[in-house]
Amino acid sequence: MSAASPVVVPPIRLGVNIDHVATIRNARGGALPDPLRAAALAAAAGADGITAHLREDRRHIRDEDMRRLKETLVLPLNFEMAATHEMVAIATELKPHACCLVPERREERTTEGGLDVLAGGIDLAHRVERLAAAGIRVSLFVAPDEDQIVRAADIGAAVIELHTGAWCDYRVAGRQEDAAAELDRLMRAADQAVTLGLEVHAGHGLDYATAEIMAANGHVRELNIGHFLIGEAIFEGLETAIRRMRAAMARGRAHLRLGAAA
Repeated sequence: MSAASPVVVPPIRLGVNIDHVATIRNARGGALPDPLRAAALAAAAGADGITAHLREDRRHIRDEDMRRLKETLVLPLNFEMAATHEMVAIATELKPHACCLVPERREERTTEGGLDVLAGGIDLAHRVERLAAAGIRVSLFVAPDEDQIVRAADIGAAVIELHTGAWCDYRVAGRQEDAAAELDRLMRAADQAVTLGLEVHAGHGLDYATAEIMAANGHVRELNIGHFLIGEAIFEGLETAIRRMRAAMARGRAHLRLGAAA
């Protein structure tokens, strides 16, 4: 009898969001702390990419930050942005590796909920098409909702990033039944997306424990994490926090490997 074929476990990437380094800088004014230094530290600690959200009100990342990141970054740049004419114009000129389109309201503290791809209509489809034509990999940040994911595939997105915020919030609040139901929705959404030919990423509210759980799903190919890592950096340094996050993700992938081999 021939030996069983080895189990192939797809790798999982870590994208580090540096927005809140810029938030701290802007709170005081001046040039420090420099988000580009955070990007360099993240690269040294094992990050696979850098995410930066250029908001319409420029509350943290600024246009000059994006330009310097594109010019100096050794890792792929993920440009997180609203699906507006202004942002599409900036992205097609800058040409980052990827763009993640997110909903944006100026009064929100952070991104709330997923992008309504269905309501985006033909305008959103045209913006996805324009970004893709510029050689940019387009991701849509969506809730784990079947109709939204189908529409994301229909308009030509290469990637969906599943919004994990509700699940993480339920866990923090101790709402275990709601957390379990939301995690089930996320897992089923990842399965559906892969069936439709989409690559699956996940992000929002993730910490070491929740990142480990998400990494145990073999369909999830990338986690994008920012606020938690920048918060942990205050206490233990950014490089240490990123290495601990990579270790948590590796533990999650090890669970997947053991499950696949069983």
